[in-house]
Amino acid sequence: MMGRVSETALDVVEQNLPTGIDEDDAPFTPPDHREFDDLTTIQRLRAFRPTDKLNAWLITIVITLFAFVIRLVNLAFPNRLIFDETYYAKDGWTLIHLGYEGEWPKTAVAQSGYNFAAQEVGQELPVNDLIIQGQVNDYQTAAEYVVHPPLGKWLIGLGEQIFGMNSFGWRISACVFGALLVFFTIRMARRLSRSTLVGALAGLFITVDGLAFTMSRVALLDIFQATFLIAAVCCCLADRDYYRERLARKLEAANLPDFGGEFGPYIWLRPWRLAAGVMFGCAIAVKWNSVYLLAAMGILSVWWDCMARRLAGAEWKSFLAIIKDGIPAFVRMVVVAAGVYVASWTGWFLTSGGYDRQWGYQNPADPITKAVGPDIAGWVKYHIQAYEFHTGKYMMQEATHSYESNPFSWFFVIRPTAMDAINGIKPGTDGCPADATSDCLRVINGMGTPILWWAATIALVVCVVWWIGDRDWRFGLPVIGTLAMWLPWVQYMGRPTFYFYSICFIPFMATGLAMCLGLALGAKNSKHRFRNGLLVTALVALIVADFAFIYPIVSDGLLTRAAWQLRIWLPGWV
Repeated sequence: MMGRVSETALDVVEQNLPTGIDEDDAPFTPPDHREFDDLTTIQRLRAFRPTDKLNAWLITIVITLFAFVIRLVNLAFPNRLIFDETYYAKDGWTLIHLGYEGEWPKTAVAQSGYNFAAQEVGQELPVNDLIIQGQVNDYQTAAEYVVHPPLGKWLIGLGEQIFGMNSFGWRISACVFGALLVFFTIRMARRLSRSTLVGALAGLFITVDGLAFTMSRVALLDIFQATFLIAAVCCCLADRDYYRERLARKLEAANLPDFGGEFGPYIWLRPWRLAAGVMFGCAIAVKWNSVYLLAAMGILSVWWDCMARRLAGAEWKSFLAIIKDGIPAFVRMVVVAAGVYVASWTGWFLTSGGYDRQWGYQNPADPITKAVGPDIAGWVKYHIQAYEFHTGKYMMQEATHSYESNPFSWFFVIRPTAMDAINGIKPGTDGCPADATSDCLRVINGMGTPILWWAATIALVVCVVWWIGDRDWRFGLPVIGTLAMWLPWVQYMGRPTFYFYSICFIPFMATGLAMCLGLALGAKNSKHRFRNGLLVTALVALIVADFAFIYPIVSDGLLTRAAWQLRIWLPGWV
């Protein structure tokens, strides 16, 4: 019965190394088939557990805190609404106060009692300028038409509610989630690779990635989406281990060596799969395209169930898991995610002023209203309109943007997104050196750390080869995660797409790079370990140095024009 194993020897051995083996020896060490043959089915099912749990958590927390601190420094600068903050910061504020996104006028009258110069009081000023000075309640009760779900804006609004409607308040939630993205990347990479070292490297890469850094310091939605997505994948990986452990316990309880060609007892309790559904629901409640990763991970998770059953001796009946585990998985992940998504619209349902909130009552004869009732009809109509906005003629054929970027160029950091710029700072003003030979400038460029991205792109190809050629499932996850969040954008190349959308898959690419470096490093007793260690260390140091070099252009640092030009390596970076 012990011959009924479909997974590679490497996969099985790495899962079942005895407790006490140093995990740095385990991740990518070629298997000893003599040891493999001696393992029982129960041993094969039990996931390899590194013995350094305390150290792993300490490393995770230290890297996460470091990422948070460097993102927190000077977070409130610049003290103005930049790029799409002009939408989401204001949407968050009105969600907190109205329960839905309210309209803001373009201008309003400056009132006394705020930080205006005497001559400005009573004058009509841009509302964004008024907000900066503390006049933050010029919003209207009329609903704003928005095309993204509300959860990300609720989170921005939470920061504003705690710290005020100011630049720190509308960015602090992004900063927290940016640090959490590092946290979940470490845990994902460690559980996937079975190596704390690999997890730490992946977390370090996200810590020093220029795009992840920038997106953690602006009030945009994508950092929330990315964090929820990686948290969901962490739950899926935890569920994989949990399921195998429960199968092993069932065999032990029945005193069986394996299932003997039968499907075996059903595992009813799947808390990690349920948690994955919640996290995916949160991600979709930030941006709809999160559904692609939900679909990919849902299929992959059920496939893992089939392989676990086959490893446990179910033979061909292991594929019954497609139905027996697949249907409950659909409920736990998709149905739960849908419930979370609907719950994110609570403010819209509980108030009467949201966009299209009264549409069903105003159109009682419409088929949608007749089918679902007036309250849900307005919600459905809203979604139809939002989808048509994203995929309609204007966006697909007419809309343009100076910083739009082809999805095929994202891996090479060809056209990052400039989010803010102040040019022409004269010498001797605003920190520009008095002896500067040219004007100074400040920019916030939403760009990844180039050497990290280029190395990670190469590593992604290696992951494909290792996944298919060596049949190592671990290398498949970075590929699947990246493709699930990148490939759908290819169908929308007719509309403006932006490089910063790739924040949702750089954690997978960073994990793939860390795993490839672990592969290159080899086992601790390898005769080439020292040499390979030097090469790996050199690449990591180069990536960190690259981030330090581009730091001024991703953090609004003051630069002379000559210093700025040194950091502009490609024409598309301007």
